[in-house]
Amino acid sequence: MTNAMPQNMPHPSLALLTDLYQLTMAYGYWKQGRADQPAVFHLFFRKPPFQGGYAIAAGLAPAIDYLSAFRFEPDDIAYLATLVGNDGQSLFEPRFFDYLAELRLACDVDAMPEGTVAFGQEPLLRVRGPILQCQLLETALLNIVNFQTLIATKAARVCQAAAGDPVVEFGLRRAQGIDGGLSASRAAYIGGCAATSNVLAGKLYGIPVKGTHAHSWVMSFDTEAEAFASYAEAMPNNCVFLVDTYDTLEGVRRAVEIGIKLRSEGHELVGVRLDSGDLAYLSIEARKILDAGGFSQAQILASNDLDERIIENLKAQGAKISVWGVGTKLATAYDQPALGGVYKLGAVQNEEGEWAPRLKLSEQVVKTSIPGILQVRRYETTDGMTGDMIYDELGGVDPRQIVVDAKDPTRRKSMPAPLVSRDLLTPVIRGGRVVAESEPLEVVRERARGELQRLHPTIRRFMNPHEYPVGLDVGLHECRDAMIQAARDPQVAATPEG
Repeated sequence: MTNAMPQNMPHPSLALLTDLYQLTMAYGYWKQGRADQPAVFHLFFRKPPFQGGYAIAAGLAPAIDYLSAFRFEPDDIAYLATLVGNDGQSLFEPRFFDYLAELRLACDVDAMPEGTVAFGQEPLLRVRGPILQCQLLETALLNIVNFQTLIATKAARVCQAAAGDPVVEFGLRRAQGIDGGLSASRAAYIGGCAATSNVLAGKLYGIPVKGTHAHSWVMSFDTEAEAFASYAEAMPNNCVFLVDTYDTLEGVRRAVEIGIKLRSEGHELVGVRLDSGDLAYLSIEARKILDAGGFSQAQILASNDLDERIIENLKAQGAKISVWGVGTKLATAYDQPALGGVYKLGAVQNEEGEWAPRLKLSEQVVKTSIPGILQVRRYETTDGMTGDMIYDELGGVDPRQIVVDAKDPTRRKSMPAPLVSRDLLTPVIRGGRVVAESEPLEVVRERARGELQRLHPTIRRFMNPHEYPVGLDVGLHECRDAMIQAARDPQVAATPEG
């Protein structure tokens, strides 16, 4: 797997990258003698981000890096020993520290491969193992998977708006810290971006890096012409001139002048960059100037707080932009800063070895969890994806082959046998050991591109997207419904039939 976590993070273990309540629950399980009780948790989001119709699963490789290095180091234990409760006494007893020091991951993890198109309520990861260990993993897994899934999805939307034009991720300077910047660059590449300005991300992940110069370069010279000429002398094979420091169209004309000189010396003007003003008008006029000067192949790159909706609008206006630099609104997921993924208990195993499903109720239907050991089955035809079924592996798929909407049980869809299907959660860790082969980022990126092509255009649209059919296997729906009724009215549930 891509080994980013140990290189990027200050501590190789990151076992303390968690919320305190995960440790207090772990302590409680240990005190009760339940630390090794088998349990299953699922990581999922409830609805796609950006008011869209889908998400792109991302973050699995760094999550596996985190899991592979999971352990409590002596300095972790020493820190935990300093924590006290309300009475001023130690929060945890010394024997618990001995337990943590010897703890080694023994969980199984199944996950959707990175780049898979995913939908609300579908598990992106399933973690099965000792309940104490499963609990300790929650916060970090959510932290890693939530953010990268969010950014990969945003990038896919931006690239869709660009309609085949290259998109360069420019967001490092405004990203949320060092890891936020690196994670954003990685996820943006999965989502379809062609390159990044982030040089460290280029080194770590093999992403192409692109960049030119800033306004400060131009401002450091007495004239714009001198600045362009000096840059061309220094970097004749990388000449994209930022032309809007003073007068944008005059800047384009000066770029043409330098381009003629470059060509006489055996080099070529790559293009110009617009970073302010009316990008539609300026790009159209810049194209005229470049073409008249003999530089019809020179590219026009635009930046300036772009996102998918602005790019879509500029395209509709006939803008002559050929490369899009997208920064802040991509790397920070500006219009939705969090995915809202959750991690819920689905089942526990009793002393007899029988699995018992677990259910969380809520006044909000969407927040009522799905019990069981869940898997996602995707049904497809030669034309594309037709629907997804969430089913319980313990019971298997009901012979009726019916999917029931988890939010509205009156909405049902039949999945006839001739449909091709595949299960999306695949083994990545068994007994704490990685069993999945490492995937190059290019493979992940290509998977995302291919999956999006198999998704109906109405589901990919930005405004009021069509809802992709996702629901519960009818047998799982009936089990869940019975559990809801029993939880809300135990007395009725206990009444003998007849």
